[in-house]
Amino acid sequence: MPEEAPCISGLGVDIVEIDRMRRALERHPRMRERLFSEEERAYCDSRSRPEIHYAMRFAAKEAVLKALGMGFSNGIRFTDVEVLRDERGRPAPRLRGRAAEIAAAAGVVEMHLSLSFTHLTAVASAVAVTERMRPQPEPRPLRSAERLEDAFKEARGLLDGLAE
Repeated sequence: MPEEAPCISGLGVDIVEIDRMRRALERHPRMRERLFSEEERAYCDSRSRPEIHYAMRFAAKEAVLKALGMGFSNGIRFTDVEVLRDERGRPAPRLRGRAAEIAAAAGVVEMHLSLSFTHLTAVASAVAVTERMRPQPEPRPLRSAERLEDAFKEARGLLDGLAE
């Protein structure tokens, strides 16, 4: 019998110092292209303090991989986890490549992400959700007529069994 996937594949949290990210971006300009997608760079660079948004996205990438039980190893690239915004403006991770393969193998069907920052740090938390974790609809209670119909079918089955 195959083992069932856990309800939650994992939870990941990461914190990044904003000034450290700012200094790293200043010292290594190509770091943007290595770590962030074109869409992520466009978003971050459009903000008044891009280093905050780069720090949050880097923390998010780490948090997502921690939720998957991984780090940046086993063939995972920084751009395999992309942090975008959904139609309501909420952060939403998009997994590609090896990160997507690992998530699929773990049965992950959703990944939730939360980002925040203070004047010093950016923080991200991620939760990987499997199908078993999703709420299941409650069975609808039978109406009187349905209960009567079920009882009749059961009695009819008994009578048919006796007649044989």
